[in-house]
Amino acid sequence: MPKIPARNRCRSGPLKEVSLMNVTIKSPEEQARMRIAGRLAADVLDMIGQYVEPGVSTEKLDQLCHDFIVNEQQVVPACLNYRGFPKSICTSVNHVVCHGIPNAKTLKNGDIINIDVTVIHEGFHGDTSRMYFVGKPPVIAERLSKASFDGMWRGIEAIKPGATLGDIGHAVQAFVEAQRFSVVREYCGHGIGRVFHEDPQVLHYGKPGTGVELVPGMAITVEPMVNAGRRHVKLLSDGWTVVTKDHSLSAQWEHTVLITETGFEVLTLGSADRDA
Repeated sequence: MPKIPARNRCRSGPLKEVSLMNVTIKSPEEQARMRIAGRLAADVLDMIGQYVEPGVSTEKLDQLCHDFIVNEQQVVPACLNYRGFPKSICTSVNHVVCHGIPNAKTLKNGDIINIDVTVIHEGFHGDTSRMYFVGKPPVIAERLSKASFDGMWRGIEAIKPGATLGDIGHAVQAFVEAQRFSVVREYCGHGIGRVFHEDPQVLHYGKPGTGVELVPGMAITVEPMVNAGRRHVKLLSDGWTVVTKDHSLSAQWEHTVLITETGFEVLTLGSADRDA
């Protein structure tokens, strides 16, 4: 396997031991900045939804998001030129698991697409992704997207001071596999703040009570990639695009989450959920 510059590839083999010494704890001021970054990232996904329709290219979606981030929000698209990634968003269509590069190919009725957006506001990152349906999706696609969404929330709801990363992973895995889908293991969530991808790694599978203990002030992403078929994936020759080995559909949802004194705060809720 070649070295992968992808944004959140989990380390192959046994994971290194990560202690709280390696994890950044955000001050109240830093948390406030992350709230703004998270809201801005969510606003991009709110904006782009109306443009996801048959006949549009993922390159056009990238252009629309880039212009909105740079000109309207006046912040930085974190993906652009990150370790050589050539676009401002990731667009992962159908059997693409993650890190799809926007291009001239147009979407067609029945496609599903994950759009992954990260912005930088005053030095802090907000990272989030959603699934969108192009026209009328197949029933299996709807079920898969819902399993990824609900699995993400099962993981988020396991977050509280004193819980562990293993609690998050187990909650996601147990739910998704009960729906007869599979969880991708090569790619994972991560710590986030001033650095795009920092410790700890947030696996979407695991055993309760294992791994780093969660403490207030930590910020992480929960972003399970869920396949309709087997969990195995492969990296394409562009060095970024990850697809399912069996060509089955894949879905992903992602939120940036802050651990609080009493539980958790989701920083990347869309406007509809913020107002609910």
